[in-house]
Amino acid sequence: MLDDAKYTPRLRAVFNDTIKAALKEEFSYKNDMQIPRLDKIVLNMGVGEAVKDTKKVKQAADELSLIAGQKAIITYAKKSIAGFRVREEMPLGCKVTLRGDRMYEFLDRLINIALPRVRDFRGVKPTSFDGRGNYAMGLKEHIVFPEINFDKVDEVLGMDIIICTNAKTDAEAKSLLKHFNMPFTS
Repeated sequence: MLDDAKYTPRLRAVFNDTIKAALKEEFSYKNDMQIPRLDKIVLNMGVGEAVKDTKKVKQAADELSLIAGQKAIITYAKKSIAGFRVREEMPLGCKVTLRGDRMYEFLDRLINIALPRVRDFRGVKPTSFDGRGNYAMGLKEHIVFPEINFDKVDEVLGMDIIICTNAKTDAEAKSLLKHFNMPFTS
């Protein structure tokens, strides 16, 4: 589906057709290149159980690859920490960086499918910006994504989602994400 040359993700089309114009008017940009846009989305899973069983990292990487639609890489410990029983070069987690069409597809699934499936969901925090226009959030259960077969999951894992934009300020980035219908709490 993503390999088709004529296919454009729904959110990318919405961005090009309506969001660009709305942001240009809202912040009175003189040039189209000043309009903030999505740069990348980074998905990260830390697997604390990997200290006891290194196979759990491989399973987490496979599930993250299903969610992202792109192969996840396994991350390794940089230092040994005796208190946590962690040795140098021990696999501890996995991550994926999404760009382009896959990034827009993932954001669409996150906003419209995954977040509404979260138990007791009231919206995402509007204060989780880093000061440079990037937004970070966490999910306690990776099983909210439809790609994960709930029956085959041994352990429910959490994941971090970092949405990077090229916005200069948090206000610009928040406005961009609001136009993508990110469900911020009031």
